[in-house]
Amino acid sequence: MKRLVCFVLLGVMILSFCCSCKKSDEVEKIPYTPTNSFIDSCEREVEIPAKIEKIAPTGSSSQMILFPLCSDLFCGISSAVSEDEKKFFPEDFCSLPVFGQFYGSKATLNMEALLSESPDLIIDAGDQKSTHKEDMDMIGEQTGIPTVFVKATLSDYPTAYRTLGRILGRTEKAEKIASYIEEKLKFAEDLKSKIKDDEKVKVMLSVGADGLSVNAKGSVQSEILELCGIENAVVADKISNKNGGTVLDMEQVYNINPDVIIFDDAGAYDMVKNDDQWNKLSAVQNGRYYEVPSVPYSFLSNPPSVNRIIGIMWLSKLLYPQYCDFVLEDEMKEYYSLFWGYDLTDNEAKEMLSKSIYK
Repeated sequence: MKRLVCFVLLGVMILSFCCSCKKSDEVEKIPYTPTNSFIDSCEREVEIPAKIEKIAPTGSSSQMILFPLCSDLFCGISSAVSEDEKKFFPEDFCSLPVFGQFYGSKATLNMEALLSESPDLIIDAGDQKSTHKEDMDMIGEQTGIPTVFVKATLSDYPTAYRTLGRILGRTEKAEKIASYIEEKLKFAEDLKSKIKDDEKVKVMLSVGADGLSVNAKGSVQSEILELCGIENAVVADKISNKNGGTVLDMEQVYNINPDVIIFDDAGAYDMVKNDDQWNKLSAVQNGRYYEVPSVPYSFLSNPPSVNRIIGIMWLSKLLYPQYCDFVLEDEMKEYYSLFWGYDLTDNEAKEMLSKSIYK
């Protein structure tokens, strides 16, 4: 009997030991992913992976902001790269799956495509909206993927890049970009202080195919005018940043009578020189109308993002050359190299400026 009890006890001990070993092995097989606690611009505390290898942008503005810093980390893009844009970006980037716009009235998120790529982090970067906290929470809950928002307005870009650099382990590259932007913002500030009252130029920013949709003073799209001390000719009671901005009729354009007209639509630029109504304007008569350089992105808008940094230099050289002791083509080459990783040639730069500064 004692011998039987001993055998039973021994069997229990062996079984317990085997189970313990199995559990131990199972625990060892569970991967451990270190995380860092990050407080985003909505003051949300989010646990994000300590090492991030794949990211997803929430929209076109976020995509543009993130590309210069970490194009190699994208596992998908918000919108497909157009044929005109393709030569400026790596082939691998252009062939990434399209996730769409994550939220808002233009949301087109392809959840299946997103989840199949399993990004480590979803990043939203740009202007802050009143619903941003709720939007970020919603995306995180729907996808199960850490989601953060980094505020990145024109004046915030340097801080935004330094923040993104810390998150993504790209501090050196982020500092280079941030310092470059600070230099250009300082240039705009200095230019504004130099412009005399009798030198101020009234500019109308046209964004529609018929030339009558404009970006009024105070709109996000016209922000670099105010930054550089350029007077926006259009002052509207109601400012619209959506659906083509503020819509005017021809009589209102005559009353405004801008010194310079800048068209963000190639069709409008080509239309006015042969249009009897537009030819009544002094800006058209004097040849002071221009087209915004637009590849791979408009220098002013569509969307208003880091593309505006080179827009500062272009507008300044166009309207106040007396205060701009630099070669615009050289500025463009430096910008394209740093932001898009593209070696712009002199001929390409001149072609971009053929309707934008040289006539």
